[in-house]
Amino acid sequence: MIYGLANAAELNANMESPLIEEHRAAGAQVAQIEGCTLPAHFSTIETEFAAGREKAALFDTSWQATWSVGGRDRVQYLHNITSNDIKSLAEGRGTLALLLNPQGHILAELEIYALVETLLARSHISLRERTLATLKKYIIGSKVTIEDLSNSTGSIAVEGPCAAHVVRQACGLDVEAFADLAIQDVQVEGAACRLVRRSHFGQTGAEWIAPWAALPAIWNKLLREIRAVGGQPIGMEALNALRLEAGVPWFPADFNEAMIPHEAAVENTHVSFNKGCYTGQEIVERVRSRGHVNRKRVSLTFSTRTAPSIGTKLRAGGAEVGAVTSAAFSPAADTSIGMGYVRREQFAPGSVVEFDGGTAAVR
Repeated sequence: MIYGLANAAELNANMESPLIEEHRAAGAQVAQIEGCTLPAHFSTIETEFAAGREKAALFDTSWQATWSVGGRDRVQYLHNITSNDIKSLAEGRGTLALLLNPQGHILAELEIYALVETLLARSHISLRERTLATLKKYIIGSKVTIEDLSNSTGSIAVEGPCAAHVVRQACGLDVEAFADLAIQDVQVEGAACRLVRRSHFGQTGAEWIAPWAALPAIWNKLLREIRAVGGQPIGMEALNALRLEAGVPWFPADFNEAMIPHEAAVENTHVSFNKGCYTGQEIVERVRSRGHVNRKRVSLTFSTRTAPSIGTKLRAGGAEVGAVTSAAFSPAADTSIGMGYVRREQFAPGSVVEFDGGTAAVR
């Protein structure tokens, strides 16, 4: 279940990670997670969580749809339909952006990278068809082509205090010298791929984007390198806890078409206020001028070790004020943590709201 998604029928049919057989052979428990079958866990959440915080975690990020955007008008086109400044992207750099509808609601989160002759765009696989249709919607008259690479491209990430060492051993580069979301062509075990400096839970991180056929060799090379530094592979349960601990929201779990950027608290990371018009810009600018929203995404610490279900209602003074969008047990907090939406009166850290079975404090 994805809280706030109005039309569940738009979710694409489930897709398996191209590495699923490697994961099963390693003894991982796999699960369908928002449109993609991925490892849920390889060992215990405590062990995997500790690997990410203290050593290095290796994880499968093949939940992304990938498109190559070409043609002479590609930069201007994506600049005109997304929320961030694509025209200023230098070759080898990337940015986060949003696709909005005319009412300012979030249709997709995008990662956009400037390559030599194309732009690479990525978004969550669960809304692949709708996102692709939105990307193509205004092409008429523009010299733009969009090639869907989702059925042939996957990705793998490493993150944690020892991640930079793992990257050096794998492909001889110092990822800490990269700008955030910088991208570069590399080889791992003779396989051509792209390396991105990318953090999923607030630590130094790197992500390799590669053809499906190359992913097993890359995964196994990285697995050897992370084990050499005391790290290990992790599944989505530990990754969810790590990113919630770091306050990193996921699309479409924590923000989607039910929200506008300021409600989702992504206006500082996904929106440029210095560019010209784009779809939904009038609403975004109006909210900025007004100076506040009446509800907002916040991080939460729950009073229970068992995480509340997605969509659990939050109350204050007996009145409903919001709902939980994601939750997980945190070994660091020794209780469950998560994200959700609350009313303006509960925005401040330390505010306490109630749910059936416990309380939640805004952090």
